[in-house]
Amino acid sequence: MRRKTIVDIITATLLLCAVSWAQERTLTLEESIAIGLQNSPALHSSQMKADYAEAKSGETSANLYPSLKVQAAYQRLSSVSNAIALPFSFSGVSPEISFPTPENNYTTKAALQQPLYTGGKLSGAADIAKYSAQASQKDFEKDKADLIYNITSAYWNMYRAQEAKQFADENVDQVSAHLSDIQNRFAQGLATKNDVLKVQVQLSSSKLNQTDAENTLTLAMLSFNSTVGLPLDTHIAIASTLTPTSKEFPQLKELLADASGQRPDMQGMELRVKEAEAGVSVARGGWLPQLFLTGNYYYSRPNQRYFPQQDKFLDSWDVGVSLQFDIWNNLTTVYQTSEAEAQYQQSKDLLRTMKDAVTLDVTQNYLSFEQAKRKIQMTELNVEQANESYRVAKQTFEAGMATNTDLLDAEVALLQAKLLHVQAQVDYELAQARLEKSIGDVSTQ
Repeated sequence: MRRKTIVDIITATLLLCAVSWAQERTLTLEESIAIGLQNSPALHSSQMKADYAEAKSGETSANLYPSLKVQAAYQRLSSVSNAIALPFSFSGVSPEISFPTPENNYTTKAALQQPLYTGGKLSGAADIAKYSAQASQKDFEKDKADLIYNITSAYWNMYRAQEAKQFADENVDQVSAHLSDIQNRFAQGLATKNDVLKVQVQLSSSKLNQTDAENTLTLAMLSFNSTVGLPLDTHIAIASTLTPTSKEFPQLKELLADASGQRPDMQGMELRVKEAEAGVSVARGGWLPQLFLTGNYYYSRPNQRYFPQQDKFLDSWDVGVSLQFDIWNNLTTVYQTSEAEAQYQQSKDLLRTMKDAVTLDVTQNYLSFEQAKRKIQMTELNVEQANESYRVAKQTFEAGMATNTDLLDAEVALLQAKLLHVQAQVDYELAQARLEKSIGDVSTQ
């Protein structure tokens, strides 16, 4: 019985470890992006929308080419007497000729139709579907770029929270050591009660900051898991390192040119302008006639083309040209043309508005990136200076040449400098990601 209890305990422990390990993942940014792209239902929906538009384009384009249909039918007819009386008689009896009608009718037909001229309706509809499919693909690329940026932002925000938590832990240890030291000095009569209380207050504040950092990290990890599509209780360890601030971009004028040619939302809007323009061509096609080439082949029993009817399979065919033209349709074509032209003008207005928005977006992100680089250099100097100030304050305090308040101020200044430096590093990563996204740089996608 005891042996069974020990085995149960070991088994339960292993299961708990397995669950714990299942919730631990070490991920690089690239791995996070790959997982997020795979798991995102919104991105999958966007891809399906693009696939639908592509299939619809193929369906519409098929109308430009010949269509061939085959029909087959069987029909059972009732028995009837088909006779023609002759215009003379013999011995008072008028002779007649009867034409028997087969009661079993079998019909097969192959019909071919080829549009010859439709006033641009079919070709315009094919162009509309093609541009719509291409625009939907650009929408998918934009959604993909947005998701990649969101994952990147969540990843580095989680990194920032982890670093802030680590600094908060270090600060608690640092102030705890300071408290022990000042308590020893108080016991020796080298410090006042007020000095001890100041450090105790600082320690309480540091522990409160530590709790805030823990909560921030928990929320950042939840946000990351939600964005990537992992279980929310998964614990993530950061594997990527911050990139050096050596990335160089061309001048703003070149970036604006790149954005105009590379951004998927810009490309999609340009395609929608072409789609609307094709819609005008389709609407105007209502003023023109439509011409079709038709052909039919029959293989029937009996074949109605033969007289008298014969109870056997015979073939026949016909070829023709069909012309259709709307003489009067209550001004429907006029209204449809006006609608299409209004949509076309609206699309051009939206394109011009988007160009201005892209210019503003790229300019803002370029300036933010340049500022983020300078901010890192400044915060690096601040950390170096804060470390030195803390070292000097601690040495002078231990030598009795600095007050307790001076050392507390140095500890707080060092913590703030470290936090600002990490913030600047993360801001740089995100500024770079935003700038790359705003110019349509898909090299990381």
